[in-house]
Amino acid sequence: MRLVQITESLRDGMTAGKRTQVSELVDEFGSRAFGPFLILPAIVEISPFGSIPGIPTVLAFFVSLVAFQLLVGRDQLWLPRFIARYKLNNDRVLPALTKVEPLMKRMDRWFSGGQLPMLTQRPFTYVAALLCILLAMSVPPLELFPFASTAPMLAVALVGSAMLVHDGRLMLLAALLSVLSISASGFAVSQLDRL
Repeated sequence: MRLVQITESLRDGMTAGKRTQVSELVDEFGSRAFGPFLILPAIVEISPFGSIPGIPTVLAFFVSLVAFQLLVGRDQLWLPRFIARYKLNNDRVLPALTKVEPLMKRMDRWFSGGQLPMLTQRPFTYVAALLCILLAMSVPPLELFPFASTAPMLAVALVGSAMLVHDGRLMLLAALLSVLSISASGFAVSQLDRL
């Protein structure tokens, strides 16, 4: 699957002027939902919407929920009823999809070869899921520093992207960024303790 297919699939299922239930998006992706549902909250966090206090932590909780299911080996994504029934405002989501689509196309060109695909399959996906949980846990303290939570959420987006395009190089890049982000989070927390 190409990354740009995420935006295409979402656009096909969303009509301007209406609202789309989250469960409909899960159904749209089926067993491939783990990758997109790691990417989407990360994109929201990286967008200006992610600068609203508390939003990064909420998105990090969602990432943890998805990653935990990946860690325990679920084949289908499950969401709590209050999340599954939540209705997205299509008029807000569609412009955001248009903005990220050029980046998706660029990444498809860079990582369309599917190199080292074994790194995007079990048991390596368990390691990736654990990294996503650790990254999500690093977000709340980083909210105290402007834009600092962007790095761990970017790493989460890369993990989801690697799973979608089955490219191990992208997974290795995600792992490297994950380690750097988690280390930075630890340093930030230690600085808070000194204050």
